[in-house]
Amino acid sequence: MSQQGFILWFTGLSGAGKSTLARAVRHELTTRGLRVEVLDGDEIRATLSRGLGFSREDRNEKVRRIGFVARLLARNGVASIVAAISPYRTGREEVRSAAETPFVEVFVDCPRDEVIRRDTRGLYEKALRGELSDVTGISSPYEPPFSPELRVMTASESVQESNRAILRWLERENLVPQC
Repeated sequence: MSQQGFILWFTGLSGAGKSTLARAVRHELTTRGLRVEVLDGDEIRATLSRGLGFSREDRNEKVRRIGFVARLLARNGVASIVAAISPYRTGREEVRSAAETPFVEVFVDCPRDEVIRRDTRGLYEKALRGELSDVTGISSPYEPPFSPELRVMTASESVQESNRAILRWLERENLVPQC
């Protein structure tokens, strides 16, 4: 039996835990024998989206490009896990409508105070001091999803708890085999 591809799209503020959860889910799915690829927003910025800035148009273009790659992978039976801020609903909805395979939006919800505390690169601090512009959640908007398939609360849940909730949902929807 061949594997059904799907897109698992993590969205949330920088520092919310998107990449950490993407790696945790990837580990579990590869342990189950599934083909999985992670498309991380930071890595994409250095490659596929090089040259794009931080305007609304450029951010949506980055989301489109990531969505295109995720769609290609998913329609070829790969579990495509995306970890990208993807701040605008319209960009995420555009990817969803073009997906061709199941699209699962996971809102990685974490309060602004907590992502500021977690910030290892100092981006939020610089933005709050006015030294850096276009930082999502400070000087640039983040539009949380209205009705994501899943919402994980990373300030109050451990990585393991959030990971389990995501995997249980994927199992219930028959996107991944039960463990």
